[in-house]
Amino acid sequence: MTKTPAPSQDAADKLVKNIRRKTRQTHSAEDKIRIDLAGYWL
Repeated sequence: MTKTPAPSQDAADKLVKNIRRKTRQTHSAEDKIRIDLAGYWL
């Protein structure tokens, strides 16, 4: 028995997902290499 979310909850979830998608960080190729190499030293 699973409950389906109410329409208002579904709309709120979509809003939160859109905000997270728009505020996601973008890293340059140089940053990605630096982060990757930093992980090897841990």
